[in-house]
Amino acid sequence: MGSEKMKVRSYRWQQQKKKLAFTTIIYYGGEGRVFNFSNSRSDAYEFKGDVRIDSSTTTIFIASTNHHPINIPHTIKPHPRKFDADAMNTITAFQIKAAPPEHLPDCTQTLDAPAILFSTGGHAGNHFHRFTDVLIPLFATSLRFNRDVVFLVTNHDSRITSQHRKTLEILSRYELVDVDRENQTLCFTNMIVGLIAHEHDLSIDPSPFSTFSTRNFTRLLRSVYSLERDSVGDHYRPRMLVIPRTRNRRLTNEVEVVELARRLGFDPLVHKMDHHLESAAKIINTFDVMVGVHGAALTNMLFLPENAVVIQITPVGLHNFARTCFGRAPEEMKLKYLEYKVRLNESSLFGKYPDHSLIYTNPVQYCHKRGFQVCKNVYIDNQDVNLDLPRFRHTLLKALDLLNA
Repeated sequence: MGSEKMKVRSYRWQQQKKKLAFTTIIYYGGEGRVFNFSNSRSDAYEFKGDVRIDSSTTTIFIASTNHHPINIPHTIKPHPRKFDADAMNTITAFQIKAAPPEHLPDCTQTLDAPAILFSTGGHAGNHFHRFTDVLIPLFATSLRFNRDVVFLVTNHDSRITSQHRKTLEILSRYELVDVDRENQTLCFTNMIVGLIAHEHDLSIDPSPFSTFSTRNFTRLLRSVYSLERDSVGDHYRPRMLVIPRTRNRRLTNEVEVVELARRLGFDPLVHKMDHHLESAAKIINTFDVMVGVHGAALTNMLFLPENAVVIQITPVGLHNFARTCFGRAPEEMKLKYLEYKVRLNESSLFGKYPDHSLIYTNPVQYCHKRGFQVCKNVYIDNQDVNLDLPRFRHTLLKALDLLNA
């Protein structure tokens, strides 16, 4: 017991030093423990002891002789996007109740393996959110169990679990349980409610208790989909993928960009990814450079070989979104990253509004004053870009330098 307390105290100190959410251990009633992994992105608790989930009432019961164990939350929504009200409104809330063992509901089924309860709701229908809100946090939460863990899913979207079946099977040896369809009480001795998420999108922050990283996750994906290239090799003409967009944030001079890249020594290709994930992953893995306007398709950088270059073209008003979603992760994936910031004269917004409109002069303030939906309508849904080719040429030359470094 003493050494364990010392370990927890050390972890708290290191977490405070890193400015991360820190983990606490609470003993209650002499029978179990609670680990709190919550932070600004996610509420996640690990309960050890006699833990029972009653699907019919969306209640998790914890056996305790103390009716009021400290620091146990009343409810948890098991989805790592708690800062996003729109997403969290779609997530089922689970009640957490402590009670003496004799007052707990009878077990319909007792499972020896630990369990993780999470949601595939929120925005997880989007390619980017499937990875940053579900798969990467699930990887970080479950890997320590070495597949000996049961996945309990609420707000189950079968399209997501079907598309990522191979990844889920690598993480768990058991059949996934849709708790919304269960009318029984499942009993465990170890359950994590919620996913242990980290500060940045598409990222895993290494902790003193693990060596898991975003790079580990991309390596897992290369194994899952049998991708041939682990790292960029020597190429006379490096292959460059240009990801097209068809509805908004289109690259309107795409043909000219491809021709410029060809003249500079790239072997460029415009290729729209289909919905078959495995075939898309295999195609993307053959490229050395990926170019795309800010959007969910850039998530496909996960399948690039290490030392490849990602070029994110950032439309007017979306610099903060671009940095948050895709600007930090490439380094953790051992990729090289360049951002091309679109100027006003390259944006279709130019000339639509009065010259001194906040839309042009201060997008951050404009969005702050009017809210996300208005901001989204202007900058995300109704903006295309036409690149200044001499200016973009410098970005492509930097990409060549990075490949040859």
